[in-house]
Amino acid sequence: MAAKSVEQILSFAYEGVDKRGQKVKGEVSSKNMALAKAQLRKQGITANKVFKKRGNVLAGLTKRKVTPSDITIFTRQLATMMKAGVPLVQSFEIVAEGLDNPTMKEVVLGIKAEVEGGNSFASALQKYPDYFDELFCNLVNSGEQSGSLESMLDRVAQYKEKSELLKMKIKKAMKYPITVVSVAAIVTAILLIKVVPVFQELFAGFGAELPAFTQFVIRLSDGLQNNWYIFMIVGLGISFGFSEAKKRSQAFRNSIDRLLLRLPVIGDLTYKSTVARYCRTLSTTFAAGVPLIDALVACAGAAGNIVYKDAIMRIRDDVATGQQLGFAMRQTGIFPSMALQMVSIGEESGALDDMLDKVATHFENEVDNAVDGLTAMMEPMIMAFLGVVIGGLIIAMYMPIFQMGSVVG
Repeated sequence: MAAKSVEQILSFAYEGVDKRGQKVKGEVSSKNMALAKAQLRKQGITANKVFKKRGNVLAGLTKRKVTPSDITIFTRQLATMMKAGVPLVQSFEIVAEGLDNPTMKEVVLGIKAEVEGGNSFASALQKYPDYFDELFCNLVNSGEQSGSLESMLDRVAQYKEKSELLKMKIKKAMKYPITVVSVAAIVTAILLIKVVPVFQELFAGFGAELPAFTQFVIRLSDGLQNNWYIFMIVGLGISFGFSEAKKRSQAFRNSIDRLLLRLPVIGDLTYKSTVARYCRTLSTTFAAGVPLIDALVACAGAAGNIVYKDAIMRIRDDVATGQQLGFAMRQTGIFPSMALQMVSIGEESGALDDMLDKVATHFENEVDNAVDGLTAMMEPMIMAFLGVVIGGLIIAMYMPIFQMGSVVG
């Protein structure tokens, strides 16, 4: 899906003469050869040869994906160029030259070709829906219509940067315990498969009954050695099944979203991050001049959780009938009182976007504190878990040796 949009833009190599009569050659990106030649004429180049570049057979397999971070960097760099007074088309060229991701470079050059062909920046972005969502396109369109594209791009860049930072904080909270538990599982498996059998051979010559705990560990080791492939198949099957169900079933994804909000600690983190994302998106879109109804639709799309997505769409319906935003939010019963009070004050004072920005900042800080607290809380718990599991295995292996020593003594 992602590659389909990029493949619409082709690369053409050319040889010709510039305005000064000097021979030049290079590459140009366009939809077809006719547009490529027209693009060269606009640049003052008389082309003698224009031919489509042959693509690498493996290009589709090796092509790098465009990540949200790539989009954020592109937006920030473009905003910086335009604030410095660089024309839009030239800004595309400068930004494209500095990009490390060749796929993103193709996208930027494709957008440049669209704009040079007479399309607006917003309509050019809409050619790449896999990379630029409706919210992004609407904000750029609003900036173009109001004649303040450079300031709008700066606002979009800030929004993307804060959204990415929020995602990184959530990933940070999840990454540490998952990594440590995974390492613990690998170490435990190595001990059971490689170390325990060595002790088992040693104990075979004792001729005495082994402690119950040691026998249990040996049976566990035997089971893992003889049936490791079953454990692997079951583990891979569960992982694959979960991934496919999440990819194909909307009902399954909805159930996960609801479960996340009910989990201890994780639920609170999800709740705060979702409220922060909602307020940040609504603040950005409303400040950009997007009508409140449309801004709420954009918020629903960016909610990241089905519970809040459904609630925001109900808010949108209530606001469309004439209710105030604060009252409509209160009716859902899922927004914190602090957010409700700030929104009501913002509506009464005419500073709704500013109040929403303050609420977003508050909950982003809350997420940051929650992540730090979660990490601090889980560190001793994980260390204790590792001590019990790995220490228990070691004790089980040395118990017969200690027992034999006491008998000999």
